[in-house]
Amino acid sequence: MSDISKNASEASLEEQESKHAQVQADVDNASQTGDAGESFRSVSQEQDSHVSTATSIILPGQQKTRTNPLSLDWAFGMNSTLPVFCLQDDERLVILYVCAHIAVVYDHTANTQHLLQGHCSPISCVCVSEDRRWLVTADRGQDSLVIVWDTYTGIPVRTLFDCHPEGGTVALALSHDSKHLVMVGTGEVQQRLCVWDWTSESESPLCMTELPDAFGTQRHILFHPNDNTQLLSTSESRVLFHQMEGTALRHSAPEISDKTFNKAVGAFSQSVFHSGGAQAFSATALGNVLIWAPKAGAAGGYAALKLVPLQDNAITVLTQMDSYIVTGDSKGHVKFYGSSLKLLSHYSDMNLDCISSLSFGTKEPSGALGHPQDCTLAAKPFPIRNLVVSTDTAVVVHVTSEGGRVQTLLREHADSLQAVACHPHHPIVAMGSNSGILKLWDYEQKQLVCSRLFQKDPRIQCLTYDPHGVHLAVGFAGGGVCVLHGCSLHSEEMDSLPYCTHSITHMAFSHDSLYLATAVEYDLQGSGGDRLVVLSAERVEQSGVPTCMCWYPPLTTESFLLTTSHLYKMKLYNSTTKMCRKTLLGPCFGSPLRKMMLLPKNSEGDPSARYMAYITTDQVGLQILPLDGNPHRCSAQLCHSTGVSSMAVSHEGRYAFTAGGTDRTAFCWEISLSALEAAAALGGKDLEPFYSLLEGGRDGELFREMEDYFYYSQLRSQGLDSMEARQVSTHIPLAQVPFVMRALGFYPTEQELEDMQNEVKFSRYAETGQYVTQVDLPEFIRLFVNHRPAQGLQLHQLQWAFSVLGESHAATGHTHITRDTLLELLQARGEHMTEEELAECFSSLLGVSPEGGRLEWGRTSCQDADALLEKDIPEEISLETFVKGILGFPLSNPEASLASTNASSLTPARDTSAPPT
Repeated sequence: MSDISKNASEASLEEQESKHAQVQADVDNASQTGDAGESFRSVSQEQDSHVSTATSIILPGQQKTRTNPLSLDWAFGMNSTLPVFCLQDDERLVILYVCAHIAVVYDHTANTQHLLQGHCSPISCVCVSEDRRWLVTADRGQDSLVIVWDTYTGIPVRTLFDCHPEGGTVALALSHDSKHLVMVGTGEVQQRLCVWDWTSESESPLCMTELPDAFGTQRHILFHPNDNTQLLSTSESRVLFHQMEGTALRHSAPEISDKTFNKAVGAFSQSVFHSGGAQAFSATALGNVLIWAPKAGAAGGYAALKLVPLQDNAITVLTQMDSYIVTGDSKGHVKFYGSSLKLLSHYSDMNLDCISSLSFGTKEPSGALGHPQDCTLAAKPFPIRNLVVSTDTAVVVHVTSEGGRVQTLLREHADSLQAVACHPHHPIVAMGSNSGILKLWDYEQKQLVCSRLFQKDPRIQCLTYDPHGVHLAVGFAGGGVCVLHGCSLHSEEMDSLPYCTHSITHMAFSHDSLYLATAVEYDLQGSGGDRLVVLSAERVEQSGVPTCMCWYPPLTTESFLLTTSHLYKMKLYNSTTKMCRKTLLGPCFGSPLRKMMLLPKNSEGDPSARYMAYITTDQVGLQILPLDGNPHRCSAQLCHSTGVSSMAVSHEGRYAFTAGGTDRTAFCWEISLSALEAAAALGGKDLEPFYSLLEGGRDGELFREMEDYFYYSQLRSQGLDSMEARQVSTHIPLAQVPFVMRALGFYPTEQELEDMQNEVKFSRYAETGQYVTQVDLPEFIRLFVNHRPAQGLQLHQLQWAFSVLGESHAATGHTHITRDTLLELLQARGEHMTEEELAECFSSLLGVSPEGGRLEWGRTSCQDADALLEKDIPEEISLETFVKGILGFPLSNPEASLASTNASSLTPARDTSAPPT
């Protein structure tokens, strides 16, 4: 993370902790009154707390001053498996829904979003208090969080860490007084149920219990309306009634089967208490409702009373509104029932798919006029609250009871969102998903321009505009391609044209917009006829796997191609000669770069520089050009925790867009180049950023060794046995660079050495026409930092190599490589080594020579290489022998086992007593 990002994060954290402390003092009073909301409202305004003084939704406006290079500006899409809540529906219509790891408070009236950011993993469950004041979000993942938010201000007032470290939270609910919070774990190891008093300072739950696997995974839970000690949870196979007794939590699980009522019950979906807890109802996938009644006697609990076949369709949502029981079903119908389960009213003409959630407004109906009629013979007015309905297909509608008006609030992508592209001249972004929906958004006005649904081949895989913005090409997973009008989505063809049977992965228009190229997976051996002719093929990596490529901007007189690899390296290749001209350390933010795009020139930032946006597996970032390996000249931020599928940049360079693939969302990021430049400036000038990449910095042992070896190389180049006067300078010959690199523990291959020397040799050739034959210490430090492995030697890489090349021992089962096999591989595969070179290398590694003492590279006089190799190398080489005995690499964690895949890296032991060899 860059320094400015750290400073901004620390400032934000300090401000948040201050708010937390102030809010927590307010919340403590709730434990005495039993009402958290009332406690906050009674706090004196002199405390200057936004939370304590807010009486309605007063979310802050958009921040004008950007302190981060990338700021989330808008969230497209939603998680249709989680409920949507109506927070306000009087003067303004405000709803809340989840978008990947973000909770979105959407003011539909003002067309604004307030994004609640705090989770690093996808939000898995969400709930709100009865008065819509408190929101609780939880996620699934290794570092799972539960966050309590104030919906009036958007401020997080409590964060609970590692409540369910075994995998996160799958269900939660607030009590009716908002004081208690219940959470249910995912059950990946053992499902646990915990009850917290979130208004207290305690870091432990009030009570906790583990649920048997035989009860199934409980995915829905709620509190008793009048008793916080009673809870009701539901899985597909079992309904559980829980009772808190002090710090203990016991449960009863009445067993229900098709034999209980001599009819099919169906899988349970949701349950609800009714009539103040005098009854409980559980809905099933067969349209039944199971009625529960309290047991008589001291044992308590509930018993199954009756199974009512309520409707023909599966009941997916069961809730309570005032005194009514409300259901949502798989056909998109909403029905209202009385306490005796008599149908009173229904919404059956909304043209919706399977309903996933129902949320009623906070405003009570003012009268009976204009409301729908009930289903009785008297046809009386049926005044009810307004309703927000969400479906499995990511559609959200607002139903106004008075007048019966159905208003669509959201219609988002119901499947993976894979493609995103920006218009080259207008503020329009195109988004396409595997559900066949293609949308054009005006990202400045945050309005939908138009949309189109593809049905024949719905899986949209990639999008691209032509340079003039007239055409938009759509590539499909089934191999089809469709060319549309860039702003209206009209086309002559109704659907895509099948050009091949494989997925279209990339597309590009020619500069004159006359030609369109597509990339698919080709069967080269089976190709014929109109087969592609490859003009040239160049190997760009020796051990790395290239991940992406783009044209480098014309910052120099040479034309370059920029490539990245999975080893966190970026390389510049001359576009004509294909020579590697520079190797640089790339952004290291957890995963390699997957796509790069140049930002268009604009008035912000350094006018002499260019900028680049990129994505990794789950992050989006910015990079300042020209590249030099300075880690402070790049930044990154989490964008999609489950993975990024695509990226696009707006035509004016102000916004970057990312598509999340399986999370069905896309994010709009506002770019601040001034914040990026400020972060780079805080990292230091000249060599200061590179010193920080050396172990110990400029005052560390590595830097002192580097200086010693640097000047020793001058003596070595002049001859160690020379009696002439020594010429000490600030440079060493280019030919000495490999020896100093090896002495410092970095062992580049011959190809890497050639790239390194070409980088220095031709560094000024385009400007001066002269070769560079010497290197000074600053240039050497840059070479060392940029070329050495970004993550050191990884133990799992050696384990993988042994598993591929080695043989399993019949007796022990351990993998080993025979001496003959190893020597043959070194001489016949990769960069071939001669037998003398092998003897020289192994003698240096093992610290032996025929004459005794240590060897200096290139000065061995071994006459019998075979005898030396057979003498000092064991016949069978295990992984432990190879790592410790031959390479001399101790584990970074001495207690880690070589057989353990958790050991992450090996550190070479530099011999400070010997000259570079």
